[in-house]
Amino acid sequence: MEAFAHQTKTTEHILAHPRSLITSDPGTGKTRSVIDAFAVRGGKMLVLAPLSILQASWGDDIDKFSPSLSYSIAYAKNRDKAFNSDAQVVITNHDAVKWLLKNKQLLSSFDTICIDEFTAFKNKDSQRSKALAKLIQTFNFRVAMSGTPNSNTILDIWHPTFLMDDGERLGRRFYSFRSHVCTSRFNGFANEWVDKEDSEEIVAAALSDINIRYSLEDCIDMPPQSFHTMHTELPPQIRQAYETLAQDNVLYTGAATINAVNAGAKVKKLLQLCTGAIYDENGESQKIHTERYELVIDLVEARKQSLVAFNWKHERKALTELADKRKIKYAVIDGDTPAHKRGDIVDRLQAGQLQVVFAHPQSAGHGLTMTKATAVIWASPTYNAEHYQQFNRRIYRAGQTKKTEVIHIAAKDTWEPDVYDKLSHKVSKMDDLLLILNKLHKDGPNDH
Repeated sequence: MEAFAHQTKTTEHILAHPRSLITSDPGTGKTRSVIDAFAVRGGKMLVLAPLSILQASWGDDIDKFSPSLSYSIAYAKNRDKAFNSDAQVVITNHDAVKWLLKNKQLLSSFDTICIDEFTAFKNKDSQRSKALAKLIQTFNFRVAMSGTPNSNTILDIWHPTFLMDDGERLGRRFYSFRSHVCTSRFNGFANEWVDKEDSEEIVAAALSDINIRYSLEDCIDMPPQSFHTMHTELPPQIRQAYETLAQDNVLYTGAATINAVNAGAKVKKLLQLCTGAIYDENGESQKIHTERYELVIDLVEARKQSLVAFNWKHERKALTELADKRKIKYAVIDGDTPAHKRGDIVDRLQAGQLQVVFAHPQSAGHGLTMTKATAVIWASPTYNAEHYQQFNRRIYRAGQTKKTEVIHIAAKDTWEPDVYDKLSHKVSKMDDLLLILNKLHKDGPNDH
């Protein structure tokens, strides 16, 4: 199967730039471009990727597009064997860098690194970011990929870029970069850093030589995707509990007392209450109501295939119980689902054997293709813009032939609609940078 023109251009960009950023949309086939470039350049490559797609995306794409390449997938149980093998490509999860830091000798023969979903290393102070920063000098050729590079703030892109170019473009000091692209303001609770109006232009210009980006619509004639919100009413008893928690910071459920110690925790507790439960200090769910899940399952029943996002364990329980009751064929992808089973679930959905997949956005937000589904239904909102956009892209990607929809479930007169609004603002800010990167790629002095 021949690569698409944009994939070939991306491969050429990687070969021409020892340090490369790829910020093309989810679903544009970034993985193949990296594999094709490595097949030309040769050597030995380390791939760091989300656990859920080590085989489902990377292993399967090597088998499909470059079967002559040998690869090994390093899970926690077989890392020594995988890294001591003669495989040309070793694929492992992001957190493996902490183990690799203790076993640096295993990287002596590697010359290429690819960081898939580089936002996993956006926090410069996380253990895995610190570990990778110490290991990255081993690699002469570096590639970092993400379709959601600055999902929450422009600051997210600093450390991944630093890992690529050692601070050449955005500077070696994070706080200097922050002062350059953000302003400090008091939000009523604490000081926060807010992106400046021209921050996207500043960063896009700095990265234009090593970055390549294609939007999905540039590459493929995609059917339209619509977004809409369906509102639910909180029952009187729940409304009273919601208002009590909002005003007093304390809610007595009859089984446990729930405390919210600050504004952020209060909002989180209020959102949990909207979805049907609040978790107490012991991590136990205090059941409140489940009416919204009837709406979600009604929407599922009205569609041939859907993908439903849930954020809490009590949501998973409510959704699966209702699906069982209505004899709906389903599967679940979350942190409890082994990596090898996730690929099987995707295959079953794509074959039409499942009507719905209930999934936590963090566990099914990257690399998985579920284009048999035509609807994403958010049983509750997430604050994480990257998880939001990546999850929506599971159905809106190459291979989708039908119109798709994203449905938000929100309780009226609660924090939920505000969270969706905030989420949309974060995504629009991210899209601002992506549009600028795209324009510079198309109109810049050098054609990548």
